[in-house]
Parts: sequence; C-alpha cells; structure tokens
Amino acid sequence: MPERKVVIASSGGLHARPAQLFVQAAGQQPVAVLIAVGDRPPVPAASILSVLSLGAVHGTEVTLSAEGDGAEESLVALADLLGQDLDAEAPEAATGKAGGDA
Repeated sequence: MPERKVVIASSGGLHARPAQLFVQAAGQQPVAVLIAVGDRPPVPAASILSVLSLGAVHGTEVTLSAEGDGAEESLVALADLLGQDLDAEAPEAATGKAGGDA
C-alpha cells in the first residue's frame, strides 16, 4: 500500500479550518485515504471527527496511505496540501480555484 509521510505545516495544526479543508480534499480523491499519527491505527481522511481526533499539531508527522488506481496521485495532492500553512489563506489545491475572484 503506497504511503506518504508529511509534517503538518499549519501553524495551528489540524484544528477546525485546516482539518475541514483537508477532509474536503480527501473526500474528492478517487480512492479512500487513511491518515495516522505515530503508531496509532489509521483513520479515514475523509472523516472530520476522525481527523480532529488525531490531535495533530504544527510539526506533527502524519502518514497518509491509500490503495487502488490513483492512490499515488491522491497521496501527493494531500501531502502537498498538508505541507502548506492552511491557517494563512485558502490554498488553490483545497479550493479548486486559480487566481482571485473578479
């Protein structure tokens, strides 16, 4: 099963807003993605309650895993998202928008 390790870059960790952006992006992937902290069992990345229960703060290393067609691409996209400070501004990967509104 493909895996990707990433350090949470959001200054507040995966609290409400960053977790919501991550969960929305995970739910849009073509495969089910799991996220884990340390040796704890992985939880569904598309579940807001599961992601919040991880208690991932800034600097926490998480492991993303998925299996199936599109797994690698999904892991790269979600790892890139977690590698951004989601508290700073809405990232393009999460919003699906390029550029500003006119």
